[in-house]
Amino acid sequence: MDFTLPDEHRMIREEVRRFCDEEIEPIAQEIEDEHRFPEEIFDQLADLDVMGVPISEEYGGLGGDTLMYAVVAEELGRVSGSVALSYVAHTSLASKPIELFGTEAQKERWLTPLASGEYLGGWALTEPSSGSDASDMDTTAEKSEARSASERSGAAAEKDGDEWVLNGTKQFITNANVAGSVLVKAVTDPGEGYGGISTFIVDPEEDDGFEVTTVWDKMGLNASPTCEIKLTDVRVPEDRMLGERGDGWEQTKKTLDGGRISIAAISTGLAQGAYEAAKEYSTEREQFGQPISKFDAIRDKVVDMDRKIERARLLTHKSAWQYDQGQSVTRSSSLAKLDASEAAREVAEEAVQTLGGYGYTEDFSPQRFYRDAKLMEIGEGTSEIQHLVIGRELGL
Repeated sequence: MDFTLPDEHRMIREEVRRFCDEEIEPIAQEIEDEHRFPEEIFDQLADLDVMGVPISEEYGGLGGDTLMYAVVAEELGRVSGSVALSYVAHTSLASKPIELFGTEAQKERWLTPLASGEYLGGWALTEPSSGSDASDMDTTAEKSEARSASERSGAAAEKDGDEWVLNGTKQFITNANVAGSVLVKAVTDPGEGYGGISTFIVDPEEDDGFEVTTVWDKMGLNASPTCEIKLTDVRVPEDRMLGERGDGWEQTKKTLDGGRISIAAISTGLAQGAYEAAKEYSTEREQFGQPISKFDAIRDKVVDMDRKIERARLLTHKSAWQYDQGQSVTRSSSLAKLDASEAAREVAEEAVQTLGGYGYTEDFSPQRFYRDAKLMEIGEGTSEIQHLVIGRELGL
Protein backbone atom coordinates (compact mmCIF):
# COMPACT_ATOMS: atom_id res chain seq x y z
CA MET A 1 0.00 0.00 0.00
CA ASP A 2 0.99 3.65 -0.39
CA PHE A 3 1.54 5.22 3.03
CA THR A 4 1.33 8.75 1.63
CA LEU A 5 -1.75 10.40 3.10
CA PRO A 6 -4.45 11.47 0.62
CA ASP A 7 -4.93 15.23 0.16
CA GLU A 8 -8.17 15.25 2.17
CA HIS A 9 -6.46 13.57 5.12
CA ARG A 10 -3.58 16.04 5.03
CA MET A 11 -6.02 18.96 4.99
CA ILE A 12 -7.84 17.60 8.04
CA ARG A 13 -4.52 17.02 9.78
CA GLU A 14 -3.39 20.57 9.20
CA GLU A 15 -6.71 22.02 10.34
CA VAL A 16 -6.71 19.94 13.53
CA ARG A 17 -3.02 20.63 14.15
CA ARG A 18 -3.63 24.36 13.95
CA PHE A 19 -6.53 24.07 16.38
CA CYS A 20 -4.44 21.97 18.77
CA ASP A 21 -1.58 24.46 18.76
CA GLU A 22 -3.82 27.47 19.23
CA GLU A 23 -6.51 26.17 21.58
CA ILE A 24 -5.40 23.02 23.39
CA GLU A 25 -1.65 23.28 23.88
CA PRO A 26 -1.83 26.56 25.87
CA ILE A 27 -4.16 24.98 28.46
CA ALA A 28 -2.93 21.37 28.37
CA GLN A 29 -1.02 21.55 31.65
CA GLU A 30 -3.65 23.74 33.30
CA ILE A 31 -6.53 21.31 32.74
CA GLU A 32 -4.31 18.46 33.91
CA ASP A 33 -3.40 20.30 37.11
CA GLU A 34 -7.03 21.20 37.75
CA HIS A 35 -8.33 17.71 36.86
CA ARG A 36 -10.83 19.55 34.69
CA PHE A 37 -12.65 18.07 31.72
CA PRO A 38 -12.38 20.78 29.01
CA GLU A 39 -15.94 20.85 27.77
CA GLU A 40 -15.25 23.96 25.70
CA ILE A 41 -12.60 22.12 23.70
CA PHE A 42 -15.06 19.42 22.70
CA ASP A 43 -17.64 22.04 21.75
CA GLN A 44 -15.02 23.51 19.42
CA LEU A 45 -14.11 20.08 18.04
CA ALA A 46 -17.81 19.64 17.26
CA ASP A 47 -17.73 22.97 15.42
CA LEU A 48 -14.78 21.62 13.42
CA ASP A 49 -16.97 18.62 12.52
CA VAL A 50 -14.48 16.03 13.77
CA MET A 51 -16.43 14.42 16.62
CA GLY A 52 -17.68 11.78 14.21
CA VAL A 53 -14.85 11.47 11.70
CA PRO A 54 -15.42 7.78 10.78
CA ILE A 55 -19.23 7.99 11.04
CA SER A 56 -21.48 8.33 8.00
CA GLU A 57 -22.67 11.83 7.10
CA GLU A 58 -26.19 10.41 7.17
CA TYR A 59 -25.92 10.25 10.95
CA GLY A 60 -24.12 13.52 11.58
CA GLY A 61 -20.56 12.31 11.04
CA LEU A 62 -17.82 13.53 8.72
CA GLY A 63 -17.96 10.43 6.54
CA GLY A 64 -14.22 9.86 6.75
CA ASP A 65 -12.37 6.60 7.18
CA THR A 66 -10.42 5.01 10.01
CA LEU A 67 -7.13 6.33 8.66
CA MET A 68 -8.45 9.90 8.82
CA TYR A 69 -9.70 9.25 12.34
CA ALA A 70 -6.27 7.94 13.39
CA VAL A 71 -4.65 11.08 12.00
CA VAL A 72 -6.96 13.26 14.09
CA ALA A 73 -6.39 11.18 17.24
CA GLU A 74 -2.62 11.46 16.78
CA GLU A 75 -2.76 15.25 16.46
CA LEU A 76 -4.81 15.51 19.66
CA GLY A 77 -2.38 13.22 21.45
CA ARG A 78 0.52 15.38 20.33
CA VAL A 79 -0.65 18.16 22.65
CA SER A 80 -2.95 16.51 25.21
CA GLY A 81 -3.30 12.86 26.05
CA SER A 82 -6.41 13.65 28.08
CA VAL A 83 -8.28 15.30 25.23
CA ALA A 84 -7.23 12.50 22.88
CA LEU A 85 -8.35 9.76 25.28
CA SER A 86 -11.83 11.21 25.82
CA TYR A 87 -12.08 11.78 22.07
CA VAL A 88 -11.26 8.21 21.04
CA ALA A 89 -13.42 6.67 23.76
CA HIS A 90 -16.29 8.75 22.44
CA THR A 91 -15.62 7.87 18.81
CA SER A 92 -14.41 4.29 18.56
CA LEU A 93 -16.05 2.85 21.70
CA ALA A 94 -19.29 4.79 22.15
CA SER A 95 -20.23 5.85 18.61
CA LYS A 96 -18.85 3.34 16.11
CA PRO A 97 -20.57 0.28 17.64
CA ILE A 98 -23.96 1.94 17.18
CA GLU A 99 -23.18 2.49 13.51
CA LEU A 100 -21.93 -1.08 13.11
CA PHE A 101 -24.59 -2.95 15.09
CA GLY A 102 -27.53 -0.61 15.67
CA THR A 103 -30.94 -0.43 14.04
CA GLU A 104 -31.89 2.56 11.94
CA ALA A 105 -33.99 3.88 14.81
CA GLN A 106 -31.07 3.52 17.23
CA LYS A 107 -28.74 5.32 14.84
CA GLU A 108 -31.13 8.20 14.41
CA ARG A 109 -31.81 8.51 18.14
CA TRP A 110 -28.39 7.81 19.64
CA LEU A 111 -25.69 7.98 16.97
CA THR A 112 -26.61 11.33 15.41
CA PRO A 113 -26.10 13.41 18.58
CA LEU A 114 -22.84 11.57 19.27
CA ALA A 115 -21.40 12.02 15.79
CA SER A 116 -22.40 15.67 15.62
CA GLY A 117 -20.81 16.34 19.02
CA GLU A 118 -24.03 17.28 20.81
CA TYR A 119 -22.68 15.22 23.70
CA LEU A 120 -20.00 12.64 24.41
CA GLY A 121 -20.44 8.92 24.82
CA GLY A 122 -18.98 6.20 27.01
CA TRP A 123 -18.47 2.44 26.83
CA ALA A 124 -18.75 0.27 29.96
CA LEU A 125 -17.00 -3.09 29.78
CA THR A 126 -14.44 -3.43 32.58
CA GLU A 127 -15.48 -4.44 36.09
CA PRO A 128 -13.63 -4.27 39.43
CA SER A 129 -12.84 -7.99 39.44
CA SER A 130 -12.42 -8.66 35.72
CA GLY A 131 -8.95 -7.27 34.98
CA SER A 132 -7.62 -8.60 31.68
CA ASP A 133 -10.41 -11.19 31.52
CA ALA A 134 -13.09 -8.76 30.41
CA SER A 135 -15.54 -11.59 29.79
CA ASP A 136 -15.60 -12.39 33.52
CA MET A 137 -18.64 -10.24 34.09
CA ASP A 138 -20.91 -9.83 37.11
CA THR A 139 -23.19 -7.12 35.68
CA THR A 140 -26.53 -8.68 34.80
CA ALA A 141 -29.53 -7.78 32.66
CA GLU A 142 -32.76 -9.58 33.45
CA LYS A 143 -35.96 -9.50 31.45
CA SER A 144 -38.93 -7.90 33.17
CA GLU A 145 -42.42 -6.97 32.17
CA ALA A 146 -42.83 -3.24 31.62
CA ARG A 147 -44.19 -1.22 34.49
CA SER A 148 -47.52 0.51 34.31
CA ALA A 149 -47.67 3.98 32.83
CA SER A 150 -47.89 5.52 36.29
CA GLU A 151 -44.66 3.76 37.31
CA ARG A 152 -42.69 4.77 34.27
CA SER A 153 -40.87 8.06 33.82
CA GLY A 154 -38.26 9.66 31.58
CA ALA A 155 -36.45 7.37 29.21
CA ALA A 156 -38.05 4.30 30.80
CA ALA A 157 -41.34 5.37 29.24
CA GLU A 158 -39.99 5.39 25.70
CA LYS A 159 -41.60 2.13 24.67
CA ASP A 160 -44.40 -0.10 25.89
CA GLY A 161 -43.49 -3.75 26.27
CA ASP A 162 -40.78 -5.71 28.01
CA GLU A 163 -37.83 -4.08 29.72
CA TRP A 164 -34.38 -5.14 30.82
CA VAL A 165 -33.23 -4.50 34.39
CA LEU A 166 -29.49 -3.88 34.76
CA ASN A 167 -27.49 -4.36 37.96
CA GLY A 168 -23.76 -4.23 38.52
CA THR A 169 -20.62 -2.12 38.79
CA LYS A 170 -18.34 -0.97 35.98
CA GLN A 171 -14.81 0.28 36.55
CA PHE A 172 -12.38 2.61 34.71
CA ILE A 173 -15.05 3.98 32.38
CA THR A 174 -13.89 6.99 30.36
CA ASN A 175 -16.33 9.91 30.03
CA ALA A 176 -19.03 8.31 32.21
CA ASN A 177 -19.71 11.51 34.19
CA VAL A 178 -19.96 13.70 31.07
CA ALA A 179 -21.67 11.26 28.71
CA GLY A 180 -25.07 11.54 27.11
CA SER A 181 -25.14 7.79 26.43
CA VAL A 182 -23.15 4.79 27.63
CA LEU A 183 -22.96 1.35 26.03
CA VAL A 184 -23.13 -1.18 28.85
CA LYS A 185 -22.12 -4.83 28.60
CA ALA A 186 -24.16 -7.19 30.76
CA VAL A 187 -24.85 -10.91 31.15
CA THR A 188 -28.27 -11.80 29.79
CA ASP A 189 -27.79 -15.57 29.72
CA PRO A 190 -25.78 -16.89 32.68
CA GLY A 191 -23.95 -20.11 31.93
CA GLU A 192 -23.60 -19.32 28.23
CA GLY A 193 -20.08 -17.88 28.56
CA TYR A 194 -19.12 -15.49 25.78
CA GLY A 195 -22.49 -16.09 24.11
CA GLY A 196 -24.37 -14.88 27.17
CA ILE A 197 -23.26 -11.23 27.01
CA SER A 198 -25.34 -8.45 25.44
CA THR A 199 -25.00 -4.69 24.96
CA PHE A 200 -27.43 -2.00 26.11
CA ILE A 201 -27.70 1.73 25.44
CA VAL A 202 -28.08 3.56 28.75
CA ASP A 203 -28.99 7.21 29.24
CA PRO A 204 -27.08 8.44 32.34
CA GLU A 205 -29.42 11.38 32.92
CA GLU A 206 -32.79 9.82 32.26
CA ASP A 207 -32.37 6.22 33.42
CA ASP A 208 -32.96 5.94 37.16
CA GLY A 209 -30.37 3.88 39.00
CA PHE A 210 -27.32 4.96 36.98
CA GLU A 211 -24.77 6.47 39.38
CA VAL A 212 -21.17 7.62 38.98
CA THR A 213 -19.68 6.62 42.34
CA THR A 214 -16.04 7.58 41.77
CA VAL A 215 -14.01 9.82 39.48
CA TRP A 216 -10.47 8.58 39.84
CA ASP A 217 -7.39 10.69 40.46
CA LYS A 218 -4.71 9.15 38.27
CA MET A 219 -1.01 9.19 37.51
CA GLY A 220 -1.80 11.16 34.35
CA LEU A 221 -4.63 11.93 31.95
CA ASN A 222 -6.56 13.71 34.70
CA ALA A 223 -8.44 16.02 32.33
CA SER A 224 -10.12 12.89 30.96
CA PRO A 225 -12.55 11.53 33.57
CA THR A 226 -12.14 7.87 34.50
CA CYS A 227 -15.10 6.65 36.52
CA GLU A 228 -16.67 3.85 38.46
CA ILE A 229 -20.38 3.49 37.79
CA LYS A 230 -23.03 1.60 39.70
CA LEU A 231 -26.18 0.27 38.05
CA THR A 232 -29.04 -0.37 40.45
CA ASP A 233 -32.21 -1.72 38.88
CA VAL A 234 -31.67 0.40 35.78
CA ARG A 235 -34.65 -0.34 33.55
CA VAL A 236 -34.24 0.07 29.81
CA PRO A 237 -36.77 -0.83 27.13
CA GLU A 238 -36.28 -3.74 24.77
CA ASP A 239 -35.30 -1.46 21.91
CA ARG A 240 -32.18 -0.32 23.78
CA MET A 241 -30.44 -3.65 23.23
CA LEU A 242 -27.71 -3.15 20.63
CA GLY A 243 -27.82 -5.96 18.10
CA GLU A 244 -29.14 -9.35 19.11
CA ARG A 245 -29.20 -11.03 22.49
CA GLY A 246 -25.85 -12.72 23.08
CA ASP A 247 -23.99 -10.65 20.47
CA GLY A 248 -22.18 -8.55 23.09
CA TRP A 249 -18.85 -10.34 23.10
CA GLU A 250 -18.51 -10.53 19.31
CA GLN A 251 -19.32 -6.82 19.22
CA THR A 252 -16.68 -6.23 21.87
CA LYS A 253 -13.96 -7.98 19.88
CA LYS A 254 -14.79 -5.95 16.78
CA THR A 255 -14.88 -2.74 18.83
CA LEU A 256 -11.51 -3.48 20.41
CA ASP A 257 -9.94 -3.91 16.97
CA GLY A 258 -10.74 -0.26 16.35
CA GLY A 259 -9.91 0.65 19.94
CA ARG A 260 -6.37 -0.67 19.61
CA ILE A 261 -5.88 1.48 16.52
CA SER A 262 -7.11 4.43 18.58
CA ILE A 263 -4.60 3.83 21.37
CA ALA A 264 -1.82 3.33 18.82
CA ALA A 265 -2.69 6.69 17.27
CA ILE A 266 -2.74 8.50 20.62
CA SER A 267 0.55 6.84 21.56
CA THR A 268 2.16 8.01 18.34
CA GLY A 269 0.94 11.52 19.09
CA LEU A 270 2.28 11.46 22.65
CA ALA A 271 5.65 10.31 21.34
CA GLN A 272 5.61 13.01 18.66
CA GLY A 273 4.88 15.73 21.22
CA ALA A 274 7.67 14.54 23.51
CA TYR A 275 10.09 14.30 20.60
CA GLU A 276 9.31 17.81 19.41
CA ALA A 277 9.93 19.22 22.90
CA ALA A 278 13.24 17.34 23.21
CA LYS A 279 14.44 18.29 19.74
CA GLU A 280 13.64 21.98 20.26
CA TYR A 281 15.34 22.05 23.65
CA SER A 282 18.42 20.20 22.40
CA THR A 283 18.99 22.68 19.57
CA GLU A 284 18.56 25.73 21.82
CA ARG A 285 20.26 24.61 25.02
CA GLU A 286 24.01 25.20 24.95
CA GLN A 287 26.72 23.56 27.03
CA PHE A 288 30.46 23.88 26.56
CA GLY A 289 29.92 26.44 23.82
CA GLN A 290 27.58 24.49 21.54
CA PRO A 291 24.00 23.16 21.38
CA ILE A 292 23.66 19.90 23.27
CA SER A 293 22.25 18.30 20.10
CA LYS A 294 25.82 18.28 18.81
CA PHE A 295 26.86 15.81 21.50
CA ASP A 296 26.61 12.16 20.48
CA ALA A 297 24.63 11.13 23.55
CA ILE A 298 21.85 13.66 22.91
CA ARG A 299 21.87 13.36 19.14
CA ASP A 300 21.50 9.58 19.38
CA LYS A 301 18.54 9.95 21.76
CA VAL A 302 16.72 12.26 19.37
CA VAL A 303 17.47 10.02 16.39
CA ASP A 304 16.11 6.99 18.23
CA MET A 305 12.97 8.94 19.12
CA ASP A 306 12.37 9.73 15.46
CA ARG A 307 12.95 6.09 14.46
CA LYS A 308 10.48 4.73 17.02
CA ILE A 309 7.80 7.28 16.11
CA GLU A 310 8.10 6.55 12.40
CA ARG A 311 7.73 2.82 13.02
CA ALA A 312 4.73 3.33 15.31
CA ARG A 313 3.03 5.62 12.81
CA LEU A 314 3.52 3.21 9.92
CA LEU A 315 2.10 0.29 11.90
CA THR A 316 -0.87 2.42 12.98
CA HIS A 317 -1.60 3.69 9.48
CA LYS A 318 -1.26 0.21 8.03
CA SER A 319 -3.78 -1.24 10.48
CA ALA A 320 -6.19 1.66 9.91
CA TRP A 321 -5.92 1.16 6.15
CA GLN A 322 -6.58 -2.58 6.52
CA TYR A 323 -9.61 -1.82 8.68
CA ASP A 324 -10.95 0.46 5.95
CA GLN A 325 -10.43 -2.30 3.38
CA GLY A 326 -12.55 -4.68 5.43
CA GLN A 327 -9.59 -6.89 6.27
CA SER A 328 -9.03 -8.58 9.61
CA VAL A 329 -6.94 -6.32 11.82
CA THR A 330 -6.68 -8.42 14.97
CA ARG A 331 -2.96 -8.97 14.45
CA SER A 332 -2.07 -5.62 12.89
CA SER A 333 -3.97 -3.54 15.46
CA SER A 334 -2.36 -5.47 18.31
CA LEU A 335 1.07 -4.96 16.74
CA ALA A 336 0.41 -1.25 16.32
CA LYS A 337 -0.93 -0.82 19.83
CA LEU A 338 1.92 -2.80 21.41
CA ASP A 339 4.67 -1.04 19.50
CA ALA A 340 3.26 2.49 19.66
CA SER A 341 2.43 2.37 23.37
CA GLU A 342 5.93 1.18 24.24
CA ALA A 343 7.40 3.81 21.91
CA ALA A 344 5.37 6.53 23.65
CA ARG A 345 6.73 5.60 27.05
CA GLU A 346 10.30 5.20 25.84
CA VAL A 347 10.33 8.43 23.83
CA ALA A 348 8.74 10.43 26.63
CA GLU A 349 11.24 9.07 29.14
CA GLU A 350 14.17 10.00 26.91
CA ALA A 351 12.63 13.43 26.36
CA VAL A 352 12.58 14.00 30.12
CA GLN A 353 16.20 12.85 30.25
CA THR A 354 17.18 15.16 27.40
CA LEU A 355 15.80 18.18 29.26
CA GLY A 356 17.50 17.10 32.46
CA GLY A 357 16.20 18.94 35.53
CA TYR A 358 13.83 21.02 33.41
CA GLY A 359 12.27 17.81 32.09
CA TYR A 360 11.14 16.98 35.61
CA THR A 361 9.26 20.27 36.00
CA GLU A 362 5.74 21.09 34.91
CA ASP A 363 7.05 24.07 32.97
CA PHE A 364 7.87 21.65 30.17
CA SER A 365 5.60 19.05 28.58
CA PRO A 366 7.71 15.83 28.56
CA GLN A 367 6.78 14.99 32.17
CA ARG A 368 3.09 15.09 31.18
CA PHE A 369 3.63 12.93 28.12
CA TYR A 370 5.63 10.48 30.25
CA ARG A 371 2.80 10.07 32.76
CA ASP A 372 0.15 9.91 30.06
CA ALA A 373 2.04 7.32 28.03
CA LYS A 374 1.95 4.67 30.75
CA LEU A 375 -1.79 4.13 30.42
CA MET A 376 -1.32 3.32 26.74
CA GLU A 377 0.40 0.09 27.78
CA ILE A 378 -2.58 -0.82 29.97
CA GLY A 379 -5.82 0.35 28.34
CA GLU A 380 -7.52 -1.58 25.51
CA GLY A 381 -5.59 -4.67 26.59
CA THR A 382 -2.25 -4.63 28.36
CA SER A 383 1.02 -5.20 26.53
CA GLU A 384 1.00 -8.72 27.94
CA ILE A 385 -2.43 -9.35 26.43
CA GLN A 386 -1.25 -8.00 23.08
CA HIS A 387 1.55 -10.57 23.09
CA LEU A 388 -1.11 -13.23 23.75
CA VAL A 389 -3.33 -11.98 20.92
CA ILE A 390 -0.49 -11.77 18.44
CA GLY A 391 0.78 -15.21 19.46
CA ARG A 392 -2.65 -16.69 18.78
CA GLU A 393 -2.77 -14.99 15.39
CA LEU A 394 0.63 -16.56 14.60
CA GLY A 395 -0.69 -19.98 15.59
CA LEU A 396 1.45 -20.19 18.74
